[in-house]
Amino acid sequence: MTSKSSLSFLLLFFFFFFLRPVSAQRLSSIDLAALRDIKNCLTEIPAAEFFTTWDFASPAVDPCVSFAGVTCSGSPPRVVTLMLGSGMSESPRLAGTLSPSIGNLSGLTQLVLFSGIVTGPIPSQLGLLTNLRILSLSNNRLTGSIPAEIFGLPNLHTLDLSRNELTGPVPGVNKLTELRVMILAGNQLSGEFPAELPGNLLHLDLSENELSGELPYHLPVSLRYVSVSVNQMWGPLNGLESLSDLVYLDLSMNRFGGPIPPNLFRPSLASVFLQRNNFSGGVHDPHQSPLIPYGPGSVLDLSHNSLTGEIPAALADAESLFLNNNRFVGTVPPEYFRSVYAGVTKTLYLQHNFITEFPIEQRGGPVPLPDSVTLCLSYNCAVPQLPAGSMTCPASAGEQLSRPPSQCSLVNNGSHAR
Repeated sequence: MTSKSSLSFLLLFFFFFFLRPVSAQRLSSIDLAALRDIKNCLTEIPAAEFFTTWDFASPAVDPCVSFAGVTCSGSPPRVVTLMLGSGMSESPRLAGTLSPSIGNLSGLTQLVLFSGIVTGPIPSQLGLLTNLRILSLSNNRLTGSIPAEIFGLPNLHTLDLSRNELTGPVPGVNKLTELRVMILAGNQLSGEFPAELPGNLLHLDLSENELSGELPYHLPVSLRYVSVSVNQMWGPLNGLESLSDLVYLDLSMNRFGGPIPPNLFRPSLASVFLQRNNFSGGVHDPHQSPLIPYGPGSVLDLSHNSLTGEIPAALADAESLFLNNNRFVGTVPPEYFRSVYAGVTKTLYLQHNFITEFPIEQRGGPVPLPDSVTLCLSYNCAVPQLPAGSMTCPASAGEQLSRPPSQCSLVNNGSHAR
């Protein structure tokens, strides 16, 4: 009997100390207290089940296993990933504020706050998270300036603070040597464009802010995506000619001026949005016949500028091409209409220019366009010979097919009517 009792005791001892659920106290007490503060500062709208898993009352609950959005690592365990809310479109959103106690999660490598209505400032204590690699607080209602402390994080790879209500300047970012992605779009940031950027930056989005000034002469040659659309920037296109890896460029709705660098017209740069600026001069093709054509999905929008001269043939095979509302003259290269009839170019806007000839295929009469094509050629110095109803112009193009002859004669004489 004694031996059986001893065996039973040993089995119970083994169960309780080795097979029992991991207690919440196994997690660092600092991290546990930080999670409690984070929960107390946030609520769910509408009320649902995200924080119902954050049970601090039961000593048998292990936050590293049971808490939604929490991932731990190490011995003793530390919180390394914190995802607040859910990325599902139908999921409840979080409200409230961000607790400064987040800065106590010293092992954190990823902090994500999903879309919600969280308000208040970004805690400057985030600058204590020296292991942080991903910081995403997008699509909320955060206010105030961006804490300068964030821009001293030595391991930060991705910074996304987009779609909030942040104000003030962009702090110096050149110390973020590991930064690859910076998205600050859709805020109310002001001041000048950062004079220096991290040397290995790949993705930069500062669109829809109130930034001013010129582009710096030296931009990271690693950049592949650049957007500063809908700001108040001006001046020439500094620093872009050296960006040979660039595939997406959006400078639309600013006050940039001067000529467009010729090397921005290359098939590898398949998305170019320069509309609604003050660009002038001609569109010069660095290669009269590019070896690699623009491919499917390519978009070039140069509309609503002051570009002059004739249209180069090299842009003819872009899938969507917007050259409207400029001062282009002369004959449209026949390559454009070959591309349209072949279904390669699906959108071609040339309205509101001073074009004098459209070499459209006739074959004994006007040839119908493919159904997939959107074409507008109105309000130029020639009336295009197309089947009735072929053009699909936006309402802003107006109803007149051609310009008044007086405007066209002024341009032919070297003046600049609009």
